[in-house]
Parts: sequence; C-alpha cells; structure tokens
Amino acid sequence: MSKIFDTHAHYTDSAFDEDRHELLSSMPDKNVALIMQACTDIQDAQRIIALADKYDYMYGSVGIHPENIPISTAPEDAYQQLKKLAEHKKIIAIGEIGLDYHYENYDRNAQIELFRMQLSLARELSMPVIVHSRDATEDCMNILREFRPKGVMHCFSGSAETAKEVIALGMYIGFTGVLTFKNAKKALRALTVIPEDRLVLETDCPYMAPVPYRGKRCDSSMIIHTAEAAADVLGKTADEILKLTYENGLRLFEIVK
Repeated sequence: MSKIFDTHAHYTDSAFDEDRHELLSSMPDKNVALIMQACTDIQDAQRIIALADKYDYMYGSVGIHPENIPISTAPEDAYQQLKKLAEHKKIIAIGEIGLDYHYENYDRNAQIELFRMQLSLARELSMPVIVHSRDATEDCMNILREFRPKGVMHCFSGSAETAKEVIALGMYIGFTGVLTFKNAKKALRALTVIPEDRLVLETDCPYMAPVPYRGKRCDSSMIIHTAEAAADVLGKTADEILKLTYENGLRLFEIVK
C-alpha cells in the first residue's frame, strides 16, 4: 500500500491525552508516513512544536482558528508571536485560519480582521495557508480572491462551483472522512471537478472519523477508508489515490523527500 500523508490532524487535542505517544509511535507501522498538525491558537503552537520535535514524520503549522477569537482577546502582538513561532524548522504553514459563522453570536468583523492578518503573515513569510471555512463561503472567497495565497482549503464542504474557483486561485482542496458518509453527495460532486494534482486527504482527527468508525475517535491510519471512497468516485484504486495525494501533499507544503 502506498504511503499515507494526513495533511490535517490535531494530535494535541485532549482526546489523545491517555495514549498520545503510544498511538503516534505506531503510525509508521500503519503506513502513515507524514502528518501535518494544524494549529488552533498560540498555546497550541507550542504543543505542536514539541510533538514535531519528537516525531520525524510530523510537521506543523501556526495560526489562530476563527473560533478562538474575538480578536480583542487575542494577544496584541499575535502577529509577531506567530511570526516567531513560524521560524521553527518543522513549522511549514500558517493555519488553521479562516472564517466560521456556524455558531450563534460569532463576531464577523473580528474573524475577518484576524483572517486577513494571518494571510498577510503568510504572504510575508512565503508560506502556504490552511484555510477553514464554515458557513462563510462568500466572505472567505472574497478575501482569498484578494490575497490569492498558496495553500489548501481544508475539510471542504462547498459546492462543485466553489471548488472550481478555489482551484482557479491556485489552491489545493482537502477532504476528510466525510466522503464516506451517506449524506456526502455534495462533497462527492465537488471531488469530481478537482484536478488530480490538487487533491489531498486529511482526517481532522480526532474528529470526522470515516465509516466504519464514524462517531469514534479518528486517527491518521483511517485515511485508507477515505481513499477508498474517493477511488470509487474517480475510477481509481485506493492505492493510486494514496500515492497521488501523498505526492500532492509534499508539493503543497514544499516538503522534500
């Protein structure tokens, strides 16, 4: 079986507190060759760096997730703190950043301000971004059209039309175990319009576990089920999907192997 590159994971999450190192030590034996750790805030960045230092196959990003604001509660020098953290040799992206209007009482202006700030940082550092967008497609796409960053739209849940525009901007699109869900018709339609060289797979673990593990804690080894679902739609084998998404992940994050 081809090597697995999980391009979006959260192994700093408390769901892994009881067996984190046992699980991560087992990943190479489960054919998981690379993992990108996505960051949620400045404190999380420190934990990500510690894990990336411990495991050769792990890289990380730094960034503030849109749910971790309003910006008034973020450090005033967040830009400089993130910039300093991004100097670490295993930090190779800015993320998880973006917009999330899913929950009530979200602060649209604060989210946009923070998103734009972090896109500016990525531009300054010439780093790819990991973009989170939920129930905020119009605002997110308007900002991406302005900045035109290199990077990935993670956990894609938009339409095929939006997928085409994301691709036209030069970005990649990441899919999770959602592809295996019974209600995944929208995601599967979007998958069909994505060029093979712009597709990556991810878990978003501990969340979004694919069928047959739906509802349980997810980990990177489960990507094989997402690959199988993608293969069924694209007329390929799961092994072919794993191979091309591994290579795409290397190119997305500019990893030399």
